[in-house]
Amino acid sequence: MTVFAEVTGWIVVPIVAALFLGRYLDEKNDSSPWYYLGLTSVAFVISCIGIVIVASKYIRQIERENKEKKEKEHHNERSSNK
Repeated sequence: MTVFAEVTGWIVVPIVAALFLGRYLDEKNDSSPWYYLGLTSVAFVISCIGIVIVASKYIRQIERENKEKKEKEHHNERSSNK
């Protein structure tokens, strides 16, 4: 559930902020749709980078847990063979 929340945050926050800010700047500067499209593109890249960061963090965590589990199993095997 935590992973889902973090990934969703990395998608929603930058995109929504870019949409509102881009629309505001386009209306203010009469430049429609350039700020809107540009900021949305930047937000997409930020979202992708954020998702990679979150995924990498959880992959490392899972690998660490698996390594600890294997070491514990190996230790238990050695203890039971004595």
